[in-house]
Amino acid sequence: MPTATPLNDKIAAVTGGGGGIGGSISRLFAEAGAAVVVNDIDAELAAAAVGDITDAGGRATAVVGDITDAAVVAEFHRAAVDFGDGRVDVLVNNVGDYRPGMGRFLKTTEADWDAQIDITLRHVLRCSHAFLPTMIDGGGGTVVNMSTVESMRGITRMAVYSAANAAVSAFTRCLALEMAEHDIRVNCIAPDMAMTLQTPLDAMLRGRPLEHAERWIPLSRFGDPEEFAQVALFLASDQSSFMTGQTIPVDGGTMTAQGWYRRADGRGFTNLPDAP
Repeated sequence: MPTATPLNDKIAAVTGGGGGIGGSISRLFAEAGAAVVVNDIDAELAAAAVGDITDAGGRATAVVGDITDAAVVAEFHRAAVDFGDGRVDVLVNNVGDYRPGMGRFLKTTEADWDAQIDITLRHVLRCSHAFLPTMIDGGGGTVVNMSTVESMRGITRMAVYSAANAAVSAFTRCLALEMAEHDIRVNCIAPDMAMTLQTPLDAMLRGRPLEHAERWIPLSRFGDPEEFAQVALFLASDQSSFMTGQTIPVDGGTMTAQGWYRRADGRGFTNLPDAP
């Protein structure tokens, strides 16, 4: 294992920890010294993450199941407590999905809203409610939630997704205040332009040339899952020991640009994109 171990001997629980950003978080946390409990709805992805960690000399175990199910949350918590001999130091509420409730709001249904709230917000509430007493008993810990930059700006056809993620960021701020006296820090990551299994490059480009899309991102590229995992590691470790209640955009500069795009001729930026 690598020598840098900012999570040495910590017990970390990661929802959606098999693939995508969550899979990178699980693997990176293990490289940083944590024993990792991976939850994923996909048994193959969970097994692959655990296998990669153990093959590299780390410790990991998996709980396969849909984290929107309260029984799976309870099982996940029990497995983490058992794996950590009664202690859990880090909780990463990573699971989310932009698809439930997608489309024009007036065409969505309450079933769509419920599905989006379950996968984006309710599982964060349930996991936090289950794990925090264990952290309090253990003398402290860290929680890292996952939101999105779409919770910070208007977006069409994604109103329910945006609202649910805004609630995650609001919950992060409120929970951080309540947990501060217990030496538990709570922070949040807001990704954008991530190349993952859920948002592959082809799906994001939708037939548009890559060089055009690169002009829409100030850093001129899409984000790799490990780059988001690095921020999660920072927030989970003592490297961010004086930070709590924050939502950090990890977005290649899209929120900073706020509608400004690189010009096709390379001469600065324009708010009227000159590439389709």
